[in-house]
Amino acid sequence: MASGTSGRPATIYDVAARAKLSIATVSRVLQGTGPVSEKARARVDQAAQELNYVPLRAARSLAVQRHEAHGLVLPDLAGPFYGDLLMGYERWAGEHGQSVVITVTHGHPDPRRSVRDLAGRVDGIVVHGNALDLSTIQDLRKTGAPLVLVAHPPMTGCDSVRSESAASAEQLTNRLLDHGQTNLLFVGDPASSYDVSERYAGFARAHARRGLAPPEPERVPLTEESGAEVGERVLRATNPPDGLVCANDELALAAMNSLAAQGIGVPDEIVVTGWDDVMAARYVSPGLTTVRQPMIELGRLAAQRLHERVTGERTRARNDVLATQLVLRDSCGTAQPGDAAGTE
Repeated sequence: MASGTSGRPATIYDVAARAKLSIATVSRVLQGTGPVSEKARARVDQAAQELNYVPLRAARSLAVQRHEAHGLVLPDLAGPFYGDLLMGYERWAGEHGQSVVITVTHGHPDPRRSVRDLAGRVDGIVVHGNALDLSTIQDLRKTGAPLVLVAHPPMTGCDSVRSESAASAEQLTNRLLDHGQTNLLFVGDPASSYDVSERYAGFARAHARRGLAPPEPERVPLTEESGAEVGERVLRATNPPDGLVCANDELALAAMNSLAAQGIGVPDEIVVTGWDDVMAARYVSPGLTTVRQPMIELGRLAAQRLHERVTGERTRARNDVLATQLVLRDSCGTAQPGDAAGTE
């Protein structure tokens, strides 16, 4: 009887952890496919023997048939960010013959187990920053499986791909402060993700460098519902803000709609900015000032980086930071024709 932890049948994940080798290497040894050193083969054989590991016939058949399988772990699939990220990832993987297995963790009763199961079926894993807690990511890293983190601070031994956030947020905030906004409100919870924490850090730094106390953020989820609620609360505030700096476009667009429904003019009475530059941002009236991040490129690059590690083309981890761009439109009240920071 095969035995892993807690008396359950051992998986390829357990063999990799015991042998201190990647899932891809263990798979090649067990399936007899691809070049593997004698030392690695001996370690896998010993670990499999100690664990009484017996691969399932169906799993063996699938492994032989596949060329290269990637696991993509996301917190959610709702919203334009994940759609564009997936588009970039699938496009690159499809062009290079890889299959992609997607796992969504938010709302899952046991994300750790879900990822363990996934690790036994793929050659490497890409994790979006807040899809898993830090301890689960560290456990995954210890197995030696190729691992790429998206929108997450760098970790030793892992590749990371993320967009620049803090400097762009500071530039945007400075723009608003320079044009007379004196009571800005950051909308979004910095504790919700690394990206949002960096955006708030830039917002706070712009204030601090002027000798101003950074305002406390409005800690809400990055959803349309939250944006609408913030827009409704503006009228009831004792000291209403003269600008909303939203952590994503969904918050900003919903807030603008709510403000318009109450007869509050944007940007004449209050300015609103977002982040991401989703398609709707350029078609609403007034157009939404935002920060464009290359979401499709994030997905494409994550797929490429994982492939490089799975195949052994590259053995050292690297950290890629993609540039973002401030896009000035009418909702901030500062856009001018021919302005260098505004492209639309």
